[in-house]
Amino acid sequence: RPKSVCCCSTMILSTISKRIVLSRAAQSVFTPKRHTRPLSSVNDDPKIVKESTEKIYDGQAKDWARDTPSLLSDYSARPFVLEKCGDVRGLRILDLGCGEGYVGRKLINMGCGPITGIDISPEMIKNAENIGKERGFQNARYISSDVLEYLNELETGGEEKVDLIIAVFLFNYVDAEYMTKVLSKARELLVEEGRFIFTVPHPSLPFMKKDKFPFYFDATDKGYFSGRDIEFEGEIWRLDRKAVRVRCVHKTFEDYFDAFTAAGFTDMPEVREMCVSDEHLKIDEEFFGPLQDLPLHVMFELCKK
Repeated sequence: RPKSVCCCSTMILSTISKRIVLSRAAQSVFTPKRHTRPLSSVNDDPKIVKESTEKIYDGQAKDWARDTPSLLSDYSARPFVLEKCGDVRGLRILDLGCGEGYVGRKLINMGCGPITGIDISPEMIKNAENIGKERGFQNARYISSDVLEYLNELETGGEEKVDLIIAVFLFNYVDAEYMTKVLSKARELLVEEGRFIFTVPHPSLPFMKKDKFPFYFDATDKGYFSGRDIEFEGEIWRLDRKAVRVRCVHKTFEDYFDAFTAAGFTDMPEVREMCVSDEHLKIDEEFFGPLQDLPLHVMFELCKK
């Protein structure tokens, strides 16, 4: 494993297994209508007016546009997603919560087959389309839609099947129920032995790190269990010291494993916890130093059996 991946997954899985028993058990040409419903319905108290995920990302779309690593997670998470994807030559891929297409472009450069990116933000999709046209990509399609609504409108027949689905920091914007529904629909779309790889902020991070720079979520007065399905606001910094807004709808490790089982992924997933490495410190110790020895993100790999 890369040095920047923590090696305590076994401990976590052992703890979780005491409470949860897991039994072993083509690129779409469909373009649905655009949807504008916020990705998450969490905290829909009519007394509380929350800014939608769509609006947040539309407003800062230009700050996410990049082709080289810029954000913290471009160093501490996305390279390991690409590594886990492995040999993608010819694979049909679905990129859920694709943003402005950063990871998808990397996969295209790695030789993937047709790839569809879905994101709630029209501005992020516009950026992805523009960059794709500039690069002359012929196998990329980008659609602005609520992810679950898009999946619900797809047929699950042979021509809709995909080999690989990725969701890089999508599920931290939705509650556990929504996530479970996405996982279930995604499993239907996967070919046999197809994989679903996704990342989320580490469930422990909001309760372990109180300083803001260069990555934080504000859990206020909530705890690890009492904070379930509560939306924590946060920020993540770019290497140039510019911050962008992010959110985390908190879930425990148990919540994730319950969702996997409910969605039909009954084999034990691969779990990797990601953190800052010595290599990161050599790049910019002032930037990465405050995150030393902290669990930043988690990557799950699910396989359809």
